[in-house]
Amino acid sequence: MTAIAQTESGVPSSTDARPILDCRGLEKSYGDRRAVAGVGFEIAAGETYGLLGPNGAGKTTTISMVCGLLSRDAGEVVVNGKPLTPSSTDAKTAIGYVPQDLAIYPDLTAKENLTFFGRLYGMARVDIRQRSKEILEITGLADRADERTDEFSGGMKRRLNIGIALLHRPSLLVLDEPTVGVDPQSRNAILGNVEALSGAGMAVLYTTHYMEEAERLCDRVGIIDEGEIKAEGTRRELVAILGEHDHVSLDATGDLTGAARALASLETIAEATHRESGIDLILANASRHLPQILETVAQADAEVTSVNVVEPDLEAVFLKLTGKALRD
Repeated sequence: MTAIAQTESGVPSSTDARPILDCRGLEKSYGDRRAVAGVGFEIAAGETYGLLGPNGAGKTTTISMVCGLLSRDAGEVVVNGKPLTPSSTDAKTAIGYVPQDLAIYPDLTAKENLTFFGRLYGMARVDIRQRSKEILEITGLADRADERTDEFSGGMKRRLNIGIALLHRPSLLVLDEPTVGVDPQSRNAILGNVEALSGAGMAVLYTTHYMEEAERLCDRVGIIDEGEIKAEGTRRELVAILGEHDHVSLDATGDLTGAARALASLETIAEATHRESGIDLILANASRHLPQILETVAQADAEVTSVNVVEPDLEAVFLKLTGKALRD
């Protein structure tokens, strides 16, 4: 059994290498429609895993099965080494779930909401008081603790929603599109909170309709479409699988024709073309090969004045795998 320790911030951290979440072969059908077909992935302590897919891809169904909110036709879910079943309270207690729809009571204050949910979690009153104070600080709502939440902005409600999910110190935080409809300031605060939690050792499962959020937050990404994981890995691994390359633009002076010819002869360069004021390159892992590139240009009697590297992003990978934009 995995031993769970507490960090100073109250975030549980695993003391061995076992993943916090391990789900395999998840399947779910609605009549003749197969919503999820054999989905599986795992998340380690301190890791943020992004589940990306267009609307109707199976993201929310998968998350609902992971959290035990929806029965699965097949597959298994293990949280902290404990199998999750409809009656497995230990595994469910290790999960903090932030749904797309707000799950707060508008006629209660922020503090009253935290107290109510803390009692549902079975927390002791003294722990609820202390932890609520911590959560209000974490979410930036300490000065609004005694205000009814129906007076809150959309962003403040979202932040409180995340705070409720963190109240019982879960090992796994599941966020289903947590920044939808929030103002830029609250969105940045939410992303900052997620980064801090992951950095403190919490495992995070994150879905979003904003590719820049996935680029910023996620250590690994699973791209899901039509109920199946089409590809999984870090951004670099996904790009490599698809054979995408980096684009390097060198502003330079001197013998650009000779420099481009010398660069094209390198095994690492897929393509080299010169223009009036520089050289354009296509290659894999450009940052690794920049020293060799600069040395080759210098030996060809040219001088580089600036370098711009454009790496392929998740958007390009996503479009190639699904044929759709993330928000489709």
